[in-house]
Amino acid sequence: MKKNPISILTLLFFAIVPLCGMTQTPNYVADKTIPLAGNGSYDYAYIDQVNHILYASHGTAVQVVDLQTEKPIATIDNMKGVHGIAVVNDLDRGFISDGKGNAVIAFDIKTFKTIKVIPITGTDADGIIYDPFSRKIFVFEGDGKAAVVVDPQELTQVGSIEMGGAPEFAVSDGKGLIYNNLEDKSRLNVIDVKTLKVIKSYPLDPCGGPTGLAIDKDNQRLFTVCRQNKGMSVIDIASGKVVQTLPIGTGVDAVIYDAVNKLVIASNGDGTACVFKQNSADHYSLIQTLTTQYRAKTMAMDNTTHKLYFPVADYQKGTKNQVPDTFKLLVYRLN
Repeated sequence: MKKNPISILTLLFFAIVPLCGMTQTPNYVADKTIPLAGNGSYDYAYIDQVNHILYASHGTAVQVVDLQTEKPIATIDNMKGVHGIAVVNDLDRGFISDGKGNAVIAFDIKTFKTIKVIPITGTDADGIIYDPFSRKIFVFEGDGKAAVVVDPQELTQVGSIEMGGAPEFAVSDGKGLIYNNLEDKSRLNVIDVKTLKVIKSYPLDPCGGPTGLAIDKDNQRLFTVCRQNKGMSVIDIASGKVVQTLPIGTGVDAVIYDAVNKLVIASNGDGTACVFKQNSADHYSLIQTLTTQYRAKTMAMDNTTHKLYFPVADYQKGTKNQVPDTFKLLVYRLN
């Protein structure tokens, strides 16, 4: 039979078009390194999405980076041992948990000057978040096994919540509930911000030693990452049940959910970050193991650019001894 060349070309065209229109699997690549001053331990990184500012806790100070230029612009210092940062944009104020100082440091997000040192009860102020529903700051104390509540306008402590264990990361649903991991109990607490009480507590088995926590508000799922079993667990918020657990690296500390690209990312102290694709609310698959750097265990994501920022320092080979003046942010972008 005689072949029609036009028909063949037409068939080839329609065979190719769907492939050209397919969305490629997201892939992170190294972008740059942002050197930061000073020495000492490091913990949380936090991004003020409104003002495009990144805050990185570092020893007795917080380094401030302008994400539009990706250059450091200020240092908030004279603290004793900082951990987390939270921002209240309506008040132009930021708040830092000073664990060794048993205080919350309030600062101006325009000038980066300290406004007030707020004494708080308990010990080991660590994780800190702003809850937009209650318009309060919640500070989680590992050693104190409590959550301290601070009024960001009055700049005073207004409450304390017994947690029944050592709290780690926390997230707010923006509707009156806060979820918090208990690292020593391997449980998930649910806090009612109106009553300032824990109203539910769920076991996280097979998770052991939960640290980081992220939330998918649309699908009502939580993502908790755990050191003991080296796993990331997906939790149904309504029931508190673990619906899937996936293997990750060692020494995990943080996890992020990217709602736009449907990605869940866990940062591990072993120098890797595991990138999972959300196929559905209850099904996830590993699509990339990103190589970062030893002890790059926390991170922050810019919701505008979707870049990842990992605070880390260099270490002497085979030790936990930092090489002086090597603190920095490792930056990764989607390719």
